[in-house]
Amino acid sequence: MTNHLHLLVSAKHPATLPDIIRDFKKYTSKEIVKLIQNEPESRRDWILYRFQYHTKYSSRVQDYKVWQDGYHGIACDNASILSQKLDYIHNNPVRAGIVIVSEHYQYSSAANYSGEEGMMNVVLLDFGFAF
Repeated sequence: MTNHLHLLVSAKHPATLPDIIRDFKKYTSKEIVKLIQNEPESRRDWILYRFQYHTKYSSRVQDYKVWQDGYHGIACDNASILSQKLDYIHNNPVRAGIVIVSEHYQYSSAANYSGEEGMMNVVLLDFGFAF
């Protein structure tokens, strides 16, 4: 999606999930800012200004704030919920009008689940497991 991200994430110990999300945001924030600074992008100054502007609302961030605080974790503790969330994620670009078919959204695993090769390496979920 152009303004948000959906992930299905697991951790061996549920208490570590906040740490995983925190580290993911910290790492990707630094990489996103580096890419913006080094690419000849016409909106570079505007984007960096927006990221800097939002640091004044956070005592934890010093230079650039890329991600919003928090995350909306939903426990996918059975195959039905997991399947529902995966379907929601895959159809999000369709509902947004970005693509007509979910498999055509290049930043999605929908192509992988339909037997095509997607842009990313994806570990397909096996819905035959027991929780």
